[in-house]
Amino acid sequence: MPYTYFRGYRRALQLAAVCLLLVAFRADNPRDPGRVVHLADFQSKHVKPRHVDVWLPDGYPQPGRKYAVLYMHDGQNLYHPATAYGGTAWEVDSTLAALGGQVRNTIVVGIWNTDLRFAEYAPAKPYQLLPAARREQLAQERPGQPLSDAYLRFIVEELKPYIDGQYRTDKRRNATFVAGSSMGGLISLYAAMEYPRVFGGAACVSTHWPLSLKDNTPAFTNAMLRYLAAKLPTGKRRPRLYFDYGTATLDARYEVHQLRIDSLLRAKGYDAQHWQTQKFAGAAHNEGSWKKRFATPALFLLGAQAQR
Repeated sequence: MPYTYFRGYRRALQLAAVCLLLVAFRADNPRDPGRVVHLADFQSKHVKPRHVDVWLPDGYPQPGRKYAVLYMHDGQNLYHPATAYGGTAWEVDSTLAALGGQVRNTIVVGIWNTDLRFAEYAPAKPYQLLPAARREQLAQERPGQPLSDAYLRFIVEELKPYIDGQYRTDKRRNATFVAGSSMGGLISLYAAMEYPRVFGGAACVSTHWPLSLKDNTPAFTNAMLRYLAAKLPTGKRRPRLYFDYGTATLDARYEVHQLRIDSLLRAKGYDAQHWQTQKFAGAAHNEGSWKKRFATPALFLLGAQAQR
């Protein structure tokens, strides 16, 4: 197992150092976090319209420079407390600005969710691998069939071409990433599997493996394992995959599932260059917790090591 006690302890120290650096940097160097461009009611032929918030870092555009792009779900929760769930935003812009030269120049595209969030974020192909009885149970809890394939077509066929045409982006897969939390973690992983030529990596934060809120059965994890066993890219198409989970509130359910996913990744030859799983003791399932640790997935996907 690549995550021994020693390495886990060392990573904990590294994370603490990063957090202290961010606090000190923000206090002593109030760097401009850039600006957010609001695209209201972005139209699509695949899904219903939704807002999109595009974060441009300070100094954008710099002559001759192209920018990596991080597509993030639940976009209303990323920048502004006024629109964020529970009044707490991730403050993705401030974190990336504080990290400065530790991460590559990046644009963040925040895609707002809609009232169809569950349907759009539930991975359709693994969902269809569930036993019929389990699908019926989930349909009673969350009516409707998954719309995730249509949602990903919206991102890949409509939103990404717009972003690439409007902004100075690096269009290559090794500069295009996707990230989200909870159900957003599931759809991020699904995006990396379904479009390995588009996305070079995914950050899956507090991934909601059970799919249900009522119980914690292994049914969907079983389905995901079957799906991943067949779909995990190898060789040059292998994405960088980041996972994490806390130990409080809803996150307390996730470890048993994540360990099974980790075992499959290990068996498929994913190493520390392409895969990282982090456990955050005491962290809950909320925007405040994700805000505190966003630097960790950001460094994994966008840091100097990720560009090798």
